[in-house]
Amino acid sequence: MTKYVGAIDQGTTSSRFIVFDRAGAIISVDQKEHEQIMPRPGWVEHDASEIWRNTNNVIAGALSKAGLSSADLVAVGITNQRETSVVWNRHTGEPIHNAIVWMDTRTDQLVAGLSSDGGQDRLRAKTGLPLATYFSGLKLRWLLDTVPGAQAAAEQGDLLFGTMDCWLTWKLTSGSKGGIHVTDVTNASRTQMMNLETLDWDEDILALFNVPRACLPAIRSSSEVYGHATGVLQGVPVSGILGDQQAALFGQACLNPGEAKNTYGTGCFMLMNTGERPFPSTCGLLTTLGYKLGDAPAIYALEGSISIAGALVQWLRDNLGLIAHASDIEALARTVSDNGDVYFVPAFSGLYAPHWKDSARGVIAGLTRFANKGHIARAALEATAFQTREVLDAMTKDSGVAISELRTDGGMVVNELLMQFQSDILGVPVVRPKVIETTALGAAYAAGLAVGYWNSTQDISDNWGVDKRWHPMMDEISRASLYASWNKAVSRSFDWVNP
Repeated sequence: MTKYVGAIDQGTTSSRFIVFDRAGAIISVDQKEHEQIMPRPGWVEHDASEIWRNTNNVIAGALSKAGLSSADLVAVGITNQRETSVVWNRHTGEPIHNAIVWMDTRTDQLVAGLSSDGGQDRLRAKTGLPLATYFSGLKLRWLLDTVPGAQAAAEQGDLLFGTMDCWLTWKLTSGSKGGIHVTDVTNASRTQMMNLETLDWDEDILALFNVPRACLPAIRSSSEVYGHATGVLQGVPVSGILGDQQAALFGQACLNPGEAKNTYGTGCFMLMNTGERPFPSTCGLLTTLGYKLGDAPAIYALEGSISIAGALVQWLRDNLGLIAHASDIEALARTVSDNGDVYFVPAFSGLYAPHWKDSARGVIAGLTRFANKGHIARAALEATAFQTREVLDAMTKDSGVAISELRTDGGMVVNELLMQFQSDILGVPVVRPKVIETTALGAAYAAGLAVGYWNSTQDISDNWGVDKRWHPMMDEISRASLYASWNKAVSRSFDWVNP
């Protein structure tokens, strides 16, 4: 009987379950969106219980579509929105508050307070990360400060903290009746509480944040059997966990130092494999874990994080009604031949890499009477490409490696106008793989490797294939001019929010 591997892809806007075969091909998929809760400007929350219900629904849906049952799966992997944070009661299994989403900015005062003594980079040597609202440790601190009785309950071990991988693993493996409370090195590296060298919680940082160790999950590798599922996946080994961007790096077979991928989703995230040692950044990038396979040495990565990419298209759809469906953006952008000198800087939650300015806010620059909705649509797409260029420039400076091509994945790579412009503004080829769901695929690979479904990473390399390659068609003068105007627009977004 043919066996498969399943992957839970718990993303910012939706949860999916995808079933893969040995060749890395998709057998079945089901998806369900969840509510985006925005109680105040800059605040973004999810209902973790809704996400758990949706996860169960999409697992059942994907299996049903393919006429499969849990018995047909040899393993399941989990990939997730990395910094989104939830705290729940270990006895009831109920969250004490909505999950705080990675792009949420409510911890800005905590960041400012900690930065005032030692600067924004005071923890970078240990964690690879600047102090920013992005990371999950301070989201935990906010929850413990805000929910009555939370600090004491956490110290007593009655509350558990985790990112969404941790929440789902615990729920999948029996929850309050003996659920496994673990995370992997990639997700732990985004809390700003894990030491990059030891791959364990750093006691000094826990003391600084006043976070009780009793509420934290055990840190494990990205590929091992953590436990076995109950419920809809009864008996299936849960054996792979990777944060979404690291999962995409793995699924893209970026297994050698210097290989890089960019994922175009709600945000945009570029990672470069830097091998078996952490690579400090001097150009505003993050030093993070790429993956760790069982007992093998950890593989590190440089990352450039962009907070708003596909989310800008959603904003044009939902907030302005400029398009009816996200897929309509390309056709609208093609109604004009260029951006009409319009630039859209989507700093809705501040700017991430390489600027790290929490006080920046969104700007549309260069508007004239000539500009129309086609120009705004085009500027919105180009914003993603320009931000990617900023990150790649920083990555090249930090690593000393100029990439020969950029591997791409995520929902936006079906947009061929964007992919061509991306190649044009970078001046290197852009490659779309045959399987663009590389985030889920990476989690499936991690899970399957742990149980011997795939023999080695060579199988991953062998499975990777090119769907389409775009080559730069823009001359250097035009490229430089457009990028200079973009940088001018970015500078206009700075320091909008008063300290």
